[in-house]
Amino acid sequence: MSTAITVGVLALQGAFYEHLKLLNLAATQISPNVPSNWRFLEVRTPGELDICDALIIPGGESTAISLVAARSGLLEPLRDFVKLYRKPTWGTCAGLILLAESANRTKQGGQELIGGLDVRVNRNHFGRQTESFQASLDLPFLRESGAVGSSSSFPGVFIRAPVVEKILLFVEEDVQVEEQKREATVVAPSRHTKDPAARKAMSDHVEVLGKLPGRAARLADKGLSIETEEEAGDIVAVRQGNVFGTSFHPELTENPRIHAWWLQQVEDAVSKLREAVHQTE
Repeated sequence: MSTAITVGVLALQGAFYEHLKLLNLAATQISPNVPSNWRFLEVRTPGELDICDALIIPGGESTAISLVAARSGLLEPLRDFVKLYRKPTWGTCAGLILLAESANRTKQGGQELIGGLDVRVNRNHFGRQTESFQASLDLPFLRESGAVGSSSSFPGVFIRAPVVEKILLFVEEDVQVEEQKREATVVAPSRHTKDPAARKAMSDHVEVLGKLPGRAARLADKGLSIETEEEAGDIVAVRQGNVFGTSFHPELTENPRIHAWWLQQVEDAVSKLREAVHQTE
């Protein structure tokens, strides 16, 4: 790979520094001999976003992030980045809320969403910050990626966490109409992809990549670190085309495996996007 890949972390509020720390650690694991393949930066302006090939939206306060983004002139560029240009984007906790096409339990007047994932999220599903907890998650996509280890177990840190309560199986216009009928629900504005290269990064299919087993959900309000069991539970990790979202905070662990896995997805996606652009020139 001759050109470095630039990955930004939205640095308006929340745990952006923690993501940058794990990104640098993950890069040394997947590219130990060519660290210059990667460039990581904090994103606070449209100009900084414009040079990014991929982006992380960190955990924090989703309402605060959206308000600061709007005041900074970043909200529309973020929507274009995710839904028009279809660049790889990962949201954790608050980031997942912002990347959802619909979110409920919003405050009066709702909040602005970026969109990109055809899901409805339930904000603060487990309650207040005092009801935060940890649970061991089974994430098969980590096991399937040999470069980041053979185990599928990962420590899930849940802080005022949302969950994906519904996958939206409508066409775009129907999503807008049906979701806006719900009380205290906000819907992301629609966007259309820019070009064939961006369309190749799209997907109509939402993949469920991780669930929080039911026993863990029932014990969440006790603030316990627990061992989970195999039973149906809440959806806490999803991917759709260029967009990846997790309810939990991998950045608040010392474990870079999800960051390494995601950088591998970014590398593949950027390579395909650049090749498609080159073919159209």
